[in-house]
Parts: sequence; C-alpha cells; structure tokens
Amino acid sequence: MFESLKSTIEDLLGGRVHPGDRRAVINDMKQALVMAKLGVEDLEQGVAITRKKLDAERQGLDTVMRRKGLAAGINDAETVAIAEKYEGQHREKIAVLERKLEAQEAEASIARRDYDEMLTQLKAASAGAGSVGAGAAPPGTSRGPTDAELGLPDDGALNAELDSMHRQRAREAKDADADARLEELKRRMGQP
Repeated sequence: MFESLKSTIEDLLGGRVHPGDRRAVINDMKQALVMAKLGVEDLEQGVAITRKKLDAERQGLDTVMRRKGLAAGINDAETVAIAEKYEGQHREKIAVLERKLEAQEAEASIARRDYDEMLTQLKAASAGAGSVGAGAAPPGTSRGPTDAELGLPDDGALNAELDSMHRQRAREAKDADADARLEELKRRMGQP
C-alpha cells in the first residue's frame, strides 16, 4: 500500500540520501505519513461500517426467524413461505458481509502494521539514523518527531496540517506556472 514511502524511508535509513537533502526528504515523508494515516483510518472506518451492516442483517434474520416460528405456530403457511424467502436473503447477505468483513479486516491490519512500521522508521530517520557525512546529527542529540508534529493526536491538528499542505501545494503550483510563463515570455522576447 505504501511502497513508495517505504522505499524512501529505506533510502534514508540506508544513508542513500545526501545529507543536505535529508531535512526536505523527512518533511515530505511526514506529509506522506499523514496521508497514509488517513488511508488507514478510512480502511478502519470501512471495517466498522461493514460490522454495523452485518449486525443489522443478523438482527433482521433473527426477526424473520422469530416471525416464521410464530406463523408456523398458528398454521399460517403464506407467512411462513414469505419468511423463508426473506430468511434466505438475509443468510445470503450475511455470508457476503462476513467475507467482505474478513477481507477488510485483513487489509486494515496490513495497512496499520505497515503504517506503524513506517512511523517508527521515520522517527529513527529524523533522529539521524542512516546519516552519513558532516550533515549528520550526533547520536542522542536529535529526537524523532512527536505525534503532535506528525499531526496524529487529534483531528483538529490533522485538519490544520492537511489544509496547510493543500495551500502550500496550491502556492507551489501557481509559482511553477508563473515561472513557466515567465520563461516562455523571455524565450519569445529573445527571438526576432
């Protein structure tokens, strides 16, 4: 799920990133990790939604079976037949939702494990692991980013970070567009 980010972290920890680029790479990784956290939360939210649907279907099945039993008790064949039809539908939906839930739980578990591993590695990279050369921080003098610095503890901070990232990307896109237009104008002015 996070292959590109994993590769960047491995390069950073392996000392394959120029010391002058470490800070920028770590900052980009923090932003990517915030987005990864949102992805993990989306997967976990999907699991919770599927669980609720499954519970509702199971309750629906219980209700239909109870009504079927009551109808059978008073020899109401028509109601029993209708209840059997709905019982089959509920059982089919339950089977599908159980398979879906199993797959979603497995996917969310893998994503959570990957995210936790990358967070640990990012903290190590921020603390200077894998540093080489004069730009490396001495061991024990640097600390990894706190959860608050990564925007993880509460939704308010996370939303503020995401808004900031969006504004920064929009500014960078506008600046790049302006630079491209300026270069094009310079090119045209230099030609006869």
